[in-house]
Amino acid sequence: MSLYLWLNCFIIGTVFLSFDKKVAFYKYFRSLFLSTLIVILIFIPWDIWFASKGIWGFNDDYLVGIFWLKLPLEEWLFFLTVPYSCTFIHFVIKAYFKNPIRQKFSTRLWYCVALILFITAIINFEQVYTFIVFLTCSIFVTIFNWINSAFMREFLITYIVCFIPFLIVNGILTGGFTENPVVWYSEQQIIGWRIGTIPLEDTVYNMLLVVLITFFTELFQKTRS
Repeated sequence: MSLYLWLNCFIIGTVFLSFDKKVAFYKYFRSLFLSTLIVILIFIPWDIWFASKGIWGFNDDYLVGIFWLKLPLEEWLFFLTVPYSCTFIHFVIKAYFKNPIRQKFSTRLWYCVALILFITAIINFEQVYTFIVFLTCSIFVTIFNWINSAFMREFLITYIVCFIPFLIVNGILTGGFTENPVVWYSEQQIIGWRIGTIPLEDTVYNMLLVVLITFFTELFQKTRS
């Protein structure tokens, strides 16, 4: 089995915790399914185009070798396992912990984050990955903070907590623990700043992915209530 596939299997292992009585995450499965479709419709075309342009790619040595639309099986599974696990973490935090962050502070912080992302995107217009991911994240953070600042206050804790497993998983994928990276990036299309082996852009990519999946899962769940 490939290293990337092992990571997907490890992440999805949290499914067994979905029946915790206090969280009862299994009740969110339908809403999560719908929000995952939205994420897939946004990120899969993005991934396919980036891979076709050589902005990033995958090391065959760490894959099972099954590809569809230029993406390996493991990358397709990534958009099932990661949204699931991050959304699960989001609702666990809401169920078990009281958010200590003040609403006013959260709202102002997210607008500042959105502004920094926007400025960074404009400054790095020639770096395709940097420009697209920073600009897109800036837009969604601004919109979500404007229409539902209470959600963004909750998401702030979720992102901080999810950042820890993100560092581990992405560190493995980008070569932090292997001779060569599982996922490689064109140095011409990124800023070049890294956290260990992880490109800075991936931290923003992760933020965008997690904020979309959690926002729409909550939205769909509320419409069902």
